[in-house]
Amino acid sequence: MKVTDHIKQAKSTLISFEILPPVKGKSIDHLFQHIDAIMECKPAFINVTYHRAEQVFKKRIDGNFQQIEIRKRPGTVGICASIMNRYSVDAVPHLICGGFSKEETENALIDLHYLGIDNVLALRGDAAANQKFFSPHEQGHRYALDLVKQVVDLNKGKYLEEDILDEGKTDFCIGVAGYPEKHYESANMDWDLYNLNAKVNAGGDYITTQMFFDNQKYFNFVDQCKQIGIEQPVIPGLKPLTSKKQLQAIPGIFHVEIPTDLTKAIMACKTDADCEKVGTQWLIAQCRDLIAKKVPVLHFYTLGKPNVILNVIKAIM
Repeated sequence: MKVTDHIKQAKSTLISFEILPPVKGKSIDHLFQHIDAIMECKPAFINVTYHRAEQVFKKRIDGNFQQIEIRKRPGTVGICASIMNRYSVDAVPHLICGGFSKEETENALIDLHYLGIDNVLALRGDAAANQKFFSPHEQGHRYALDLVKQVVDLNKGKYLEEDILDEGKTDFCIGVAGYPEKHYESANMDWDLYNLNAKVNAGGDYITTQMFFDNQKYFNFVDQCKQIGIEQPVIPGLKPLTSKKQLQAIPGIFHVEIPTDLTKAIMACKTDADCEKVGTQWLIAQCRDLIAKKVPVLHFYTLGKPNVILNVIKAIM
């Protein structure tokens, strides 16, 4: 079922999660244990992240170095199929521009369509680990907007090879990313909203936000979206703080602010267990406020902490 259909049919706020594929060489059983822990929350859908290939140099026998391509977390398409088969819940694979050609993206979309997967989240993706700025695949897309357009084209039966006859049409529901605190590369919030509106107008069916720790930033963002004519559902992205290290790591990686009250409370903790309690209570308060304002979905970035998310959901449902 499409994410937008889940939202239309829901009588109350839904729950969804985002998970990471296991690192290459690791068993999927660990991921299943992660998902098992949160399935009692009855998520409407589960997002599965996609990870770009990275360029690394390896020394050859002759002493020279050879640049090779590796992918540390493969398997998004297969994991989505496994989740749907094992749990009977909709999976939402991420699609990214970085590290993928247009043909690779088309082939992934065809495979997803064959598997009966109805949803994708179209993202530009981050710069490679060895790059300061984002660089697209030479045969790929530079912007998420172009990725959205490719998915829309396939929904219309338009393939990269123009001579394909009797084209089969896909029917993907397309999610796009939104940033309540502005994407860090955008010159200002107005420009960021302009780009978001372009993605929506191109075919984006709903918006999932970057994590935030101040609900007012989300509410302001929704209001700003409405002011420029965006009526698509805006799903809030949420994550608990569980350690002091995250006070620096999260703003540095995700470019979001952590409220002063939350920062002071975390800094006063003596152990990570105490930090986890503070972060859990803060997230519970966030969720209760969002539910009271009738947000469509609470979308949790689990990132290795399924039990924390489970405790939050038990407290609010």
